[in-house]
Amino acid sequence: MTEQYLDKLSKSSTWLVTGVAGFIGSNLLETLLGRGQHVIGLDSFSTGRRENLDQVRQLVGETAWAGFSLIEGDICDLDVCRGAVKGADYVLHQAALGSVPRSLEDPLRTHASNINGHLNMLVAARDAGVRRFVYAASSSTYGDSATLPKVEDVIGKPLSPYAVTKYVNELYAHVFGLHYGMETLGLRYFNVFGRRQDPNGAYAAVIPRWFKALMEGAAVYINGDGETSRDFCYIDNVVQANILAALVSDKTALNQVYNVAFGEQNTLNALFESIRGEVAKRKPEVLSAEPIYRDFRKGDVRHSLADISKIRSLLGYTPRYSLRDGLSAAADYYARHG
Repeated sequence: MTEQYLDKLSKSSTWLVTGVAGFIGSNLLETLLGRGQHVIGLDSFSTGRRENLDQVRQLVGETAWAGFSLIEGDICDLDVCRGAVKGADYVLHQAALGSVPRSLEDPLRTHASNINGHLNMLVAARDAGVRRFVYAASSSTYGDSATLPKVEDVIGKPLSPYAVTKYVNELYAHVFGLHYGMETLGLRYFNVFGRRQDPNGAYAAVIPRWFKALMEGAAVYINGDGETSRDFCYIDNVVQANILAALVSDKTALNQVYNVAFGEQNTLNALFESIRGEVAKRKPEVLSAEPIYRDFRKGDVRHSLADISKIRSLLGYTPRYSLRDGLSAAADYYARHG
């Protein structure tokens, strides 16, 4: 079934996707090329993976792939950013250093990429006259706010350097819209998961990491008591939000931030059971596997749940994939590439 939002891509345009070799960036690339768009990709490959681009090339075919050009460079270099935005109608700015633990260990590097790099991209896009600037914000911006569900206008104090950087991104985007007339939209992602998400390394996301561990018969660790909750959002929902944000015609929707989630709360214990169930379809013996509990992780919020009424109303966002739907859709990929 074709997603209705893809009909908005009937006219060919040129898109810049930063972080194009990353998890979210490569999925945006796949969708855009698959609909006949021209894409400029920018990536430093500090966290992005060339195999992600190879997979997209195989999926879309050589004719569509001819519409892609890659710039290898760092958003911390303003000249690189200026070169990347040339000729772009839309910018989908995904490049950043993610991970709360990484930001606690190396706040300077996180600041450089997520704040300096973001500002470089805004300056370059402003000077190039880009039509629309859509950027990856984060649910970490809600910080210590205990309000549930999370509503865009009610935030708390940030709990990590990463959260600080993502909030500053929003402030800069607001100022560039206010003083330079730019059209910006920030997308506060809530725990995105899906195909091409890296299961390896110290900062790997929980879903691919747990899936890989269960497939290999390794231990699964849960930080805390397992009752920490999150609003997990499948990658196809995120792609939809980016396309809708870039192409929305309603001027009242511009220069705002939006929650991007499914709008459903799941505990880590429930997540483990769901992943174990998917893996058991391939390895029945994992049904006896149990997680190992350890200390809570510094900088993590206890509960997260998004109010998505704003993005539904102003952008027409209609997420199709719940956590269970997304796990089912991604399970074969995780099994093959874990």
